[in-house]
Amino acid sequence: MGWDMWLVFVPATFLINLSPGPNNLLAMNNGVRFGFATALAGGLGRLPAFATLIGLTVLGLGALLATSATAFAVLKWVGAAYLVYLGVKLWRAPVAELATGGAAEAAGRRVIGTLARREFLIAASNPKAILVFTAFFPQFLDSALPAWPQLLAMGAAFLALEVVALALYAASGGGLGRFMTSVRGRRIANRVSGTALIGAGLALAASRRG
Repeated sequence: MGWDMWLVFVPATFLINLSPGPNNLLAMNNGVRFGFATALAGGLGRLPAFATLIGLTVLGLGALLATSATAFAVLKWVGAAYLVYLGVKLWRAPVAELATGGAAEAAGRRVIGTLARREFLIAASNPKAILVFTAFFPQFLDSALPAWPQLLAMGAAFLALEVVALALYAASGGGLGRFMTSVRGRRIANRVSGTALIGAGLALAASRRG
């Protein structure tokens, strides 16, 4: 893939990374609740899921999954159910006054593993991600060159840009969190994010391939 195609691929991909999907909405909420550093660390859990999907695409299995009605339906309903579950959990989550200093840092370290697992499961159970890799990436392939090195390079670029997008959402949430230190403010943040995740789950359940 030549530099001219990279100049198109990178901004187009970054727009996909920046889209307010479930992972990014969760990262923003985590930023509000736990601060930028914890939200960023937990958000990295999405990368192994995306890397796996990219690997399947390189091996040619991504297209098989994308065109399989059964595989798409299973992933769709699992992903939708998990998003609704997380949304309801956020709605019902107990809130307290925001911890500060060492207490906040300790609380953040305790939840990073949980946040990373949630990010991983959301990314891995979203069939739309497979469609992105199998339908979007091939548009930039140079037919005169082997496909798999190009797909790997595009996958690496996607993951790098995903980290940048994650950092922006986590930072946005962290900035909002500094103003939402009261119980009422944090409850509102949880319920707005919970509603968004439930909506994303319902939208995924109603989605179709293509």
